[in-house]
Amino acid sequence: MKRPFRFAAVIREADTAKSWADKARRLEDSGFDVLLVPDHLTGPRFAPVAAMTAAACATTRLRVGTLVFANDFRHPAVLAKETATVDVLSEGRVEVGLGTGWMAADYTAAGLPLDPPGVRVDRLAEGIAVLKGLWSDGPFGFEGEHYRITGLDQRPKPVQRPHPKLLLGGGGPRVLRLAAHEADVINLARLVRADGSGPDGADSGLDAFVKKIDIVRTAAGERYEAIELGTSVLQVGVRRSEAAWSAADSSGQDETPQVLLGSHDEIVEKLRRWRDEHDLSYYVLHNEPDLDAFTPIVEELAGR
Repeated sequence: MKRPFRFAAVIREADTAKSWADKARRLEDSGFDVLLVPDHLTGPRFAPVAAMTAAACATTRLRVGTLVFANDFRHPAVLAKETATVDVLSEGRVEVGLGTGWMAADYTAAGLPLDPPGVRVDRLAEGIAVLKGLWSDGPFGFEGEHYRITGLDQRPKPVQRPHPKLLLGGGGPRVLRLAAHEADVINLARLVRADGSGPDGADSGLDAFVKKIDIVRTAAGERYEAIELGTSVLQVGVRRSEAAWSAADSSGQDETPQVLLGSHDEIVEKLRRWRDEHDLSYYVLHNEPDLDAFTPIVEELAGR
């Protein structure tokens, strides 16, 4: 069965509370399903929990979430309580995106140790177990290498049961397999260098992207049909005439759905093809300046 398209946009900041609310309402009015906030300690970005709450208060339908909470920045017991509270205040409109944390600049500036990827993935797996346990009914206990919880019964519980949608994003095989077992939504991304300096240039192109889908499908088994599969749209370029068209550097991702270049109809057809042939139905606009170009695509495809 083909899933209907869902669309989200990453919004990082605004000059005022009114401007932030206006941005949220613009997404809602244009057919976007979710406003997502990143989680980095450096750079001009709002803190995610406060920004999600404000966006939810300014809207009635729009869901709010993160792309993604860095597991290393807050204890999962704290995150469980914060997200459950926002879920109550938003009347069940929270989607929790979670990742290991990766950007070296964040860790360096804050004096935090950047552990090897394997350690961070181990900690993420435990963090997911703690989140789901604390979102569930009754006291919860957990004994792991990184986290220990003793009979903790947090309230409020999330409105959404058994818990808010959990999105995991990543590009490495181990994270993709973890996502296949635990996530409701998976955002397929490029692999990040172990030193946290940015995307791995070797992990690009059509074959590498399709391989990620194969990893998820194999690891998920019977669970695959329950997973919403998606990716971030890194570049949008709508051609209105041949004379006006010039393609920018897109880092070898032109053949993937992360880069959308062409006429309106060509982009719509590309997204339909990726949904119909590869099950990708959830698309996240990564760069706010592309919002004007991407909105007509959303208006045509959202919910269809």
